[in-house]
Amino acid sequence: QVQLVESGGGLVQAGGSLRLSCKASGLTFNIYTMGWFRQAPGKQREFVARISWNGESPYYADSVKGRFTISRDNAKNTVYLQMNSLKPEDTAVYYCAADRNRAYSDPGEYDDWGQGTQVTVSS
Repeated sequence: QVQLVESGGGLVQAGGSLRLSCKASGLTFNIYTMGWFRQAPGKQREFVARISWNGESPYYADSVKGRFTISRDNAKNTVYLQMNSLKPEDTAVYYCAADRNRAYSDPGEYDDWGQGTQVTVSS
């Protein structure tokens, strides 16, 4: 049974930073593409970033490019999202997701999801 557990969310002022972590179990982590998505109240879930199984080909939504960095440690079965220069519009529940294939930005491509972690950015 695949389990993805996010952590690291919280309340931060605009301009601040947070690092999210997603610990995976029940899967062969080092062959999975991993992604981060977010969902704000009243809005659809949107793509944030993804990284391939070997850490190459990071891909970002335009809204976070240059501010967020996705990385992974296959030895620890963990994917990270470093978020810098946070803005109030980054406020959302952040989810990590896993896919055995070469998923990109469509949430429908991902097989497994975590429960999410809340990120709130105050102005």
